[in-house]
Formats: sequence, structure tokens, C-alpha cells
Amino acid sequence: MRAAMVVHPASGLGRAGRIADSVAARLRGAVDDLITVAASTVEESRRLMHEAHGVALDLLVVVGGDGSAHQGVQFCADTGVALGVVPAGTGNDLARTLGAPKDPLEATDALVTAIKAGERSKLDLGRVTGGPWFAGVLCAGFDSAVNERANRMRWPSGPRRYDLAILAELAKLRPGPLTVVEDGERAEYDATQIAVGNIPHYGGGIPICPDADPTDGVFDITLVGRASRFDLVKMLPGLRTGKHVLNPIVSTSRAREVRLGGADGGANGWVAYADGERIGPLPVEVTCVPGALTVVGSTT
Repeated sequence: MRAAMVVHPASGLGRAGRIADSVAARLRGAVDDLITVAASTVEESRRLMHEAHGVALDLLVVVGGDGSAHQGVQFCADTGVALGVVPAGTGNDLARTLGAPKDPLEATDALVTAIKAGERSKLDLGRVTGGPWFAGVLCAGFDSAVNERANRMRWPSGPRRYDLAILAELAKLRPGPLTVVEDGERAEYDATQIAVGNIPHYGGGIPICPDADPTDGVFDITLVGRASRFDLVKMLPGLRTGKHVLNPIVSTSRAREVRLGGADGGANGWVAYADGERIGPLPVEVTCVPGALTVVGSTT
């Protein structure tokens, strides 16, 4: 078996870089040949992955967070190479779905065991029409506005940047017109937020789509209707348990194809993010592609 290990050293405030040698040493006991590469940018990561594919890879192991895993998903879905994830970032939602231990070295040991046992599974992926694959959750509305603001901020660093961005967006909160087309069925909303989930979690363990199953061939959709600042603040405690879906302003559904747009199906000022990465302004159309990704290990 030929494998490549791609490390994003800055992931997890540098944790990925610190454990890279230990992860590589463990992996070498389970594969015949291991190429190790370190990438500091998305562009470099993509280039190095494709260069490594020139040696007929069987497995790609990504050491990092959800942003790193997102790049691995693009490569593996396009090439058919199997993906392994060692959680070393701040979110690690895909690794959580795959049942990986939280500790990255323990997760590596579990990955090594699965490699030796030949244990592989198929995972559904979302595909943005004309855009990337995503393994996790695509969202638009309030959460995306927070991401947009946080990405523009230069101070402070770390989680506090997002805390301040949340406060700023709450201060200017305005529900907006949203058209949702699910498997051809069109509906109009005055909405605050929508999440289209292939997996349950985003944002470091928040079960925004608590019943999402990445092996059932459909997305789970969580829509927050017209909400005030008080409504959102009141909903926050339930987000960590998945009980927010019981709130009367929240509705859920399932569909294989979803299109999001403004009142006329066009733009409404919202921006979509998937796996924490910016996709672009609405309208956006996504499709759930069953079994598009091979992962090492079991999804059950």
C-alpha cells in the first residue's frame, strides 16, 4: 500500500505540526510506502496532493482540522483514493463523524488498526453545482455572516474573534427572504439561517442537523425562520444538545437536491459556507452524491 500524509502545520494552533513526526512513525508500520508533505496554503496543499498521486496512491491521510480535511475530500473524491483523517485542528467535525478519538495520536493508532484490517467504508458527499465537494454542512444566513465578518477582522486572534463577530452580527440582525427548492418543491421563507447537512455537526461539535446520516443518500436541512436577537440567544443552549430543532421557529426536512436563493431565486445578500470554507453568494445549488468518498475505518 502506498500512502501520502499531508500535514497543515498551523492547524490547531500548531498542534498538527508538532505531532506530524509521531503520526508518520505510526503510519509507517501499516503501509509499504509513505510520502510526507507539509502545506502552508490551500494552493500548496492541492498541488502537493496531486504530485503525490503521480506515484499511484492508495491512501491519503490528512493531519489537521476540518479545513484540511476539506482539501483532502476534494482530492479523494476526484481520484478515488481512500481518505484517513487525524484530528489536529480546532473543529474536527468530519473526524468526529468517523468516530475518531479526540486525541490525535490515539486517532492515529485507530487508523493504523483499520488500515491493517483493510477496513473501508463509503461516505456520501455534497457537491456544489459548479463548485467543490463538501463532507459536512453547507450553511447560509446568520452563521455565514459571522464567518464573513470574522474573516475580515485582524484583531483579536483565536475564538475571541468569532465571539466579537457574533455580537456585531447580532446587533445588525435582519431576517431575509429565502427561496428553498428541495427535490423540485419550492417554498418561500422569511428566514434567519439555513443549514444543509451531510453530517450532524459543524463549528466544533454543534449538532445543527442532529439526525443527519452521511450514508443515507440525502441531506438533512435545518431552517431557522424569522428570529429576533432574543430568539437566537434563547436558542443557543439547545444547540449543543440538538434540541434547537424543537423550537417552533425551526423546521427540518430532507432532500437530495437543494437550491437556495433570494425571494426571486436569485441573490439576497447571503453568502454560503461549506465545511467552514467560503463558497460564495446565493444562489447556490447542491446535490448529495451517495458513496462518493472512500474512508478508512467504519462509519457505524
